[in-house]
Amino acid sequence: MDALAWISAAVALASATTTAFLGYWFQRRMAAGERLNYMNQYGASLAWAAFDQQSRLFNVLDRRYFAMFLTQGTEEDAELARRSTIFVIAEYLGWVEILRRDVQLLDLGRSGFNRRVVTQLSEIGQTFSRSFAQHDELRLFRIQQRAVGSVMIHADSEPGRRRCLDYPEFCGRLDSDDRFRAWFSELLQDVDAIATDITASEPRLRSLQRQLVELIDLLDPDAVRFPQFHRQVHGDR
Repeated sequence: MDALAWISAAVALASATTTAFLGYWFQRRMAAGERLNYMNQYGASLAWAAFDQQSRLFNVLDRRYFAMFLTQGTEEDAELARRSTIFVIAEYLGWVEILRRDVQLLDLGRSGFNRRVVTQLSEIGQTFSRSFAQHDELRLFRIQQRAVGSVMIHADSEPGRRRCLDYPEFCGRLDSDDRFRAWFSELLQDVDAIATDITASEPRLRSLQRQLVELIDLLDPDAVRFPQFHRQVHGDR
């Protein structure tokens, strides 16, 4: 092969290598951009779900809420308190599962923000699954957390456009679908148990509420979505 042929072959090889590299780089950039878009989109929903759950836990820990609705209110009041408490837990787990599926939080590269979110979600999951011998109300092992999250994802949603069941849909499924209700029966009983005596469960639930607040701080660092909440929790800055 003469020199010209060698040069032509080298140029062709270099061109093919560059094209392959740029194609790979472009695909990675597109995938990263898509995941970031999903993170921005779903992160807001996760923040609201975390806010609703920590707010309910705050009321539970304050004790007056359950004393009023579950032990002193009407049966309708008690059922509302019971179901809505489980709903805010299930909705949060639903958005965590959506993020796991669409954003693939565990494989998002070197982003410090993503790592902090993943770490916080992992700590919350660990607190959910923490069990004591006799008093493990509102405890869900990790596989149960994922299962509850899965059944909360609306069947008609698709990647990039997923959503959780809303409260009326959740209640409708509880009333009409025995397999769906089975995932929540024990949790509903747990609500009654902690309304009677929260003493043993209080440390774990208080830790869970605090960790949810920390997640909200990560997802809403500038207090755009919850300005009043940030002032109440952290004081004026």
